[in-house]
Amino acid sequence: MAGRLTPLRFVRSVLRSFQKDSGLEPRLLGNNFRVTDASNGIVKFELDIKKEHTNRLQTIHGGTIASLVDLGGSLAVASKGRFATGVSTDLNVTYLSPGGLVGDRMTGTAICEKMGRTLAFTAVSFYNKKGELAARGSHTKYVAKTWENEDFVAPQEYVDPEEK
Repeated sequence: MAGRLTPLRFVRSVLRSFQKDSGLEPRLLGNNFRVTDASNGIVKFELDIKKEHTNRLQTIHGGTIASLVDLGGSLAVASKGRFATGVSTDLNVTYLSPGGLVGDRMTGTAICEKMGRTLAFTAVSFYNKKGELAARGSHTKYVAKTWENEDFVAPQEYVDPEEK
């Protein structure tokens, strides 16, 4: 096991585990999704929109945004020190304005609003290149089994030794 990490390094190690071990995130997001900042309960991220993220109107697909609510909510839980981020019990998305086209960068913020012994409640907001709120989502996760992990400790294979 690696030692205790800062929230940003820890969240990035959790993202690396999603990219390495999941079937969806590496195929959908590739290297186009980045965590830009993280603190206890808050994660900021960005996505460079590519063709594979869009619908037939060439705007970002609602399914891509829904997947990012799931991932963002999980990373918000991770930012509280949990390497295992639990499982989804509920997910909701509201689409407010166009999120962007191929070549645009969409940004977002995921917040863990409350984390108890059993459930965590998260909110994720997405902004288009104009800075307008494009979508927002909520994600509830069952986290009871995540308390078996140590705070802010990730398996060494997911920790980037170059990152400070």
